[in-house]
Amino acid sequence: MAVKRGLHRNRAAGSRFPIAVFIFVLFLVPLIFFVGRGLYTSDKNDYISGPGEKTLDWRERVALQHAKSLFSKEVIDVIAASTNDMGPLSLDFFRKNNLSASWKVIGEKTSSVTDPEMNLTAVDAKQETSRVEVDDASDNHAQPLDASKLARRQLREAKRASRASELTRHDDESIVKLESAAIERSKSVDSAVLGKYSIWRKENENENFDSTVRLMRDQIIMARVYLSIAKMKNKPDLYEQLQTRLRESQRALGEATADADLPKSAPERIKAMGQVLSKSREQLYDCNLVTGKLRAMLQSADEQVRSLKKQSTFLSQLAAKTIPNGIHCLSMRLTIDYYLLPMEKRKFPRSENLENPSLYHYALFSDNVLAASVVVNSTVKNAKDPSKHVFHLVTDKLNFGAMNMWFLLNPPGKATIHVENVDEFKWLNSSYCPVLRQLESAAMKNYYFKADHPTTLSSGASNLKYRNPKYLSMLNHLRFYLPQVYPTLNKILFLDDDIVVQKDLTGLWAVDLHGKVNGAVETCGESFHRFDKYLNFSNPHIARNFDPNACGWAYGMNMFDLKEWKKKDITGIYHKWQNMNEERTLWKLGTLPPGLITFYGLTRPLQKSWHVLGLGYNPSLDRNEIENAAVVHYNGNMKPWLELAMTKYRGYWTKYIKYDHPYLRSCKLSE
Repeated sequence: MAVKRGLHRNRAAGSRFPIAVFIFVLFLVPLIFFVGRGLYTSDKNDYISGPGEKTLDWRERVALQHAKSLFSKEVIDVIAASTNDMGPLSLDFFRKNNLSASWKVIGEKTSSVTDPEMNLTAVDAKQETSRVEVDDASDNHAQPLDASKLARRQLREAKRASRASELTRHDDESIVKLESAAIERSKSVDSAVLGKYSIWRKENENENFDSTVRLMRDQIIMARVYLSIAKMKNKPDLYEQLQTRLRESQRALGEATADADLPKSAPERIKAMGQVLSKSREQLYDCNLVTGKLRAMLQSADEQVRSLKKQSTFLSQLAAKTIPNGIHCLSMRLTIDYYLLPMEKRKFPRSENLENPSLYHYALFSDNVLAASVVVNSTVKNAKDPSKHVFHLVTDKLNFGAMNMWFLLNPPGKATIHVENVDEFKWLNSSYCPVLRQLESAAMKNYYFKADHPTTLSSGASNLKYRNPKYLSMLNHLRFYLPQVYPTLNKILFLDDDIVVQKDLTGLWAVDLHGKVNGAVETCGESFHRFDKYLNFSNPHIARNFDPNACGWAYGMNMFDLKEWKKKDITGIYHKWQNMNEERTLWKLGTLPPGLITFYGLTRPLQKSWHVLGLGYNPSLDRNEIENAAVVHYNGNMKPWLELAMTKYRGYWTKYIKYDHPYLRSCKLSE
């Protein structure tokens, strides 16, 4: 029994020892792990313990080698980049990469704003330092870095810094592009869609916007609606109240366009009108009736706008075709003084230059003295050698004396000038010229002078343009007879009287027209100013001979080769088509449509900078384009000598007029 108890004790003691060892190992392993972990994170330079000592355990080296084989370089770089003093996967790293604001890190103080370029460079530098230290430690001895290794490390750091800077710059460029795109999209918003109450209106930038004015206008509109309904439903008391308040509001509103223009009584009028409208709504409101009345008012306003537009068109055309009193006065005074001159003083000098083909010749046909003077003065002032320029002016007998007298008093320097009377061209008669023959017919007189017998401004608006005197004057059609007027010349530059010359034009004589007759600037865009705009392509003669998409060109500054003109019988071509258009079935009016037909296939396009058009109708021309042009053209109704001229363009014309001239002062002509 004693032996058995001894055996039992030995067995119990033997079974307790493994258990104790197991428990000891169980506590020891985590302790070693965390102690080792703490040593690793406490100092990253523990890889190198000192000169002559082993820097890396062989197990760690093997683990690093296997890690490189298991993971790609990008993954290792990401792990290394996310390592800081808090360990390989720090919360600070996640917070820097858009961690939700609801997460908080306690116990660490970090700057709230960091420079991404500096962070990137610092991480790269740490990575590179680690790699250099590991490489050096693998040789089982630590040595100071030699000059070549230090240079390579500095070069790598410089490259990384450069790359970080480049990435930052690309980010900035992307932001700028996005901002530019947003601005362009905002510009593309149609302001017409936003309407009167758009928040982008400039008036909303001011404190004195027109909200009160708009409120009063809205009240007046609703008062008119309820006024008609009250009359319809036989509510005399309410009708009288509405009528009284309506008159008061209209008087208070007057011509005001902003709140600052309203009288002090306006708030009281608004309050009183509001009370009456509230009462009217309670007694008279009917959705169908109110909607119908508003629709009727809208239609009435629309018809009124159309009528006013027609009247505006009529009046603008009327103003465009009239001569201002000042210019008419100037012409009369000059004419009187011219015919008081003795015959020997009525001649211009240098008449021998008129037929010299080696000089630069200009053709100008005008009945406006002031406009012609601007064309001549601007050409001479911008010419390199004015003595080689010759101006051939043709006017009518009414302005012949005035034109002569003006240039006798104000000669164009060393340039040559000559004035002729179109009524003295005896060869230009109805038997030779189809236009003159047609103008003498009763049908044409009825067409021009009695078109539809308009009785009101609005009804006559569409017919006034057909009765413009320029379409009846032979000065306008004389451009088709240049070789007959100047038989000894080879080339001539045709100018309208509503242009201004801004540069020397002698370069036009050196332009090779390649056998064409007419050198002109084309005016067609993607879908406008093409032949189908000017000609009737429903007519078989037009449809068979011309391309509807052919590009149009402009009169106003045209270089004509008179030799080629004679060879190709341009005047004969013009006569043929003018005879065919006696019933106005090919084109309606003017000289541009027959010009497009006559010079079809015979026009050489010039550079657009020679001739910029639109100063008489287009307010959105590019200022640089105007200033760089050799010739600017006030084509359209807003001529520079009229009061309706656009102020922004008028200065290009007025700078060639001396308003202190005695004749201009006596006729009260001023800028």
